[in-house]
Amino acid sequence: MDPTPTEPPEGISDSAARAAQDLRVVFSRLRRRLREVAEDDALTPPQVSALTLVGKHGAATASALATAEGVRPQSMATTLTALDRHGLIRRNPDPDDGRRQLVTLTDAGRLRIEGDQQAREEWLTRALQDRYTEEERGAVLDGLALLERLTRP
Repeated sequence: MDPTPTEPPEGISDSAARAAQDLRVVFSRLRRRLREVAEDDALTPPQVSALTLVGKHGAATASALATAEGVRPQSMATTLTALDRHGLIRRNPDPDDGRRQLVTLTDAGRLRIEGDQQAREEWLTRALQDRYTEEERGAVLDGLALLERLTRP
């Protein structure tokens, strides 16, 4: 990793600033690599993201999905139309408000998400097995335990 190009803010150690930068870069690369593993080029990254979101949260309106993804409702509508064309989602009337539709996964959509997750898990497991020694995997696990603290409020 490249050294931090600027001085860290007052009260922040050089090591904390460097760790933050390196961690962000490594996680970004890992996230990108995991996306590549499961992609088959049939779906765009926004489509995969929306499909995954529906899978995690269940039935949702297009506007709720747009808010969750931080995109305009028109953009989400375009994304959902493509997913519908691929047979990965279905839209049903909202029982609480017939003017709205709830988006859910089809069986094909669920299988797609499960297949993507399995492919990512298998790649990561294999990479950890092939590229690291037992001792190094232990160090990764120790580091992850430390990083877990970042996720706590």
